[in-house]
Formats: sequence, C-alpha cells, structure tokens
Amino acid sequence: MSGKAATIAMRGAGYYSANTLGARTVINRVGDLVLGALERMPALAAGQTFGIADFGAADGGTSMDMIRRLTGALREREPHRQMSIVYTDLPHNDFSALFRLTQGLIGPADGPPLAQTPGLFVFGSGTSFYNQILPDGALSLGFSATAMHWLSSRPCMIEDHVQAVGAAEAEQAAFRARALADWDTILLARARELRPGGRLVLANFCIDEAGRYLGHTGGVDMFDSFARHWRDLRDSGRITEREYVDATFQQFYKTPEEFAAPFRDPNSAVARAGLRLEHVSTLVTPCPYAAAFGEHGDAHAFAQAYVPTLRSWSETVFAGALAGRDAAARAEVLDAFYGAYAAEVARAPEGHAMDYVHCVMEISKAL
Repeated sequence: MSGKAATIAMRGAGYYSANTLGARTVINRVGDLVLGALERMPALAAGQTFGIADFGAADGGTSMDMIRRLTGALREREPHRQMSIVYTDLPHNDFSALFRLTQGLIGPADGPPLAQTPGLFVFGSGTSFYNQILPDGALSLGFSATAMHWLSSRPCMIEDHVQAVGAAEAEQAAFRARALADWDTILLARARELRPGGRLVLANFCIDEAGRYLGHTGGVDMFDSFARHWRDLRDSGRITEREYVDATFQQFYKTPEEFAAPFRDPNSAVARAGLRLEHVSTLVTPCPYAAAFGEHGDAHAFAQAYVPTLRSWSETVFAGALAGRDAAARAEVLDAFYGAYAAEVARAPEGHAMDYVHCVMEISKAL
C-alpha cells in the first residue's frame, strides 16, 4: 500500500541557502562541467533566446554563483544573445525568497544582483520536474543539483527507519522500483524541453561505488541518527507510533549504474527520445561544518552550525508526520528532536559529518 502524500519543501525565508553551504560547494565544484557543456553546444540561430533552467532550485541561493558564471561566459561568447532562466520547484516553495535573492534584496552583497544581468530574464515555475515545465525545444541548458532523489510519491511507509537506506528489504525494493520509473519520467520530460544539441548537467545524490551516501562516509551515520532520535521520542511517549512511521523520507539514492542504465539500452524510451550520456562520475564533497570544527575545535559551535543544515532540508518530513498537531505542538516536538541531535553532537562531536555524495552527469540531446 502506498504511503500518503507528503509535502516536500526546503525551509523558507532564505534559511535553506543560508544554512546549506555544502550544497553550494557541490554546485560550484561542477561549475566547470557546466561551462564545458556550454562550449560543446552548437550555436543558436540569430534571434533565438538561450534558455536555462534550474530544476528543484529551492530559493536559488545555492546555485547563484554558478549561474553568474554561466551567464557571464555566455555573454562573453555572444554579447547580444538574450538569455532566460526559469527556476523551478514545487508550488509551496518559497518563491518570494528566490525572487528577493535574485533581485539582491536579501542574501550576501557579493556582486550585482543576478536579475540586473544585461539581457537576462528571470522566471519562476511552481511545477514539479515530474512534468514538462518548458515548451518543446525551449531549453538550451538544464541544470539540477541535490533535488532528483525526491520521488514522485512514497510507494510504502518505512516501518522502523526514516529513509530507504535503512529500510527492510521489501520496502527498499518498492522504493527502488519507484525511483527507476521516476528517473525515466524525469528524463523524458527534459527530452521534450531540450532543443536539439541542448545539454543537461545534473548532480544527484547517489550511493557510490564504495557504498557511501549522504551522511554515511565513515563515522556516525546521519540517517541512523535521525531514526534513533525519532524513535526515542516514540519510546518516551512524545510522539505516537503512527507519527513515528509517517516520518518516511520520500527519497531514494540510486547507484551510478542505475542512473546510466536508460542511456545504455538503445531500445529504452530515453534513448529513443534522443538523449545521450556524455559523462558520468561520482563526487564526494566533505562537510564544511565538520571541516571547520577540525580547525576551531569548539564542539558547541559545531553543533549549532551543523544541525541547522540538517534541519533546512529534513524538517518538512518530520513536520509532515506531525500534521495532526497544531503549529505550536509541532514546533515543540521538532525543537526537541533537533535539540537532542545538537546535544549529541556537542557532547560527542567526533564522526558527525554530512559529506555529500553525488552522481554527476552530462547529457545531450541529439541534433
């Protein structure tokens, strides 16, 4: 039986990008691949707009530096080419924060606001990347980072963990089947949007060749820690058994082989749609908060910096499990949950880290 629908959103009001330094670091690390993809693309005809999209952009802050590099490189190559960028996310995303960031009204004052880039037109779309978002052939270069591990729906609830990495075998098989079907859906929507010769650069969470995944690269396992602290709330009577089970992340981490499979089968719908895999590799990005702790050695400061980055993307799952409570009661439980995690990190900081593990891909559409 499928689980009930979950509301997926990063924490708003600019909180996500302000507290997610690792996600920004990953995007900046793949910036060279994005610029290389631009160089490998055939030129557009005169008068055509170069269409960019950031799929699953949240508040847009984590990709801002990379988008500046991309639009700057295109402007240098083609001074008079008009450009557009469509930031996409789900309807309940904080698009107000996104537009304020692009307009320079919030966020760091580290250069002219993106929206002031000459010839660049900025748009937002509150549409899931499981649907076609742009008109056929309107997309020149699509980008997405740290977003497409979210599934279209939960195929079942996980009875005694919070994420598929710790699920029982049958539960994990159901999540894998949904994830593989979802991957085809995502790619086929992008195939319709891409112009011939267009490219996608994607950096998705994965389980890499060494079995590593987000928060599981040695030391304390992050998702096991989530499950343990959530279980403690159940065992102490703070949450119900139903609330415990309902904190099931609507996520799955594929392997590089699973990401590449649709491209390696010439008879797949993805291959027949003209998509070609140009590059695939894995990338581990060390947790910046753990790295900073290694320098300053202040366990309390580490906990106060580290746990908010976990909260920025995970709170929606635990809050959703508490949907039957009023806002004040939910906040009380969530503060206790993340407070217990922070206290653990402050008490015994060694081994805590949220290292990012990504599968990086460049995909082209045949001419």
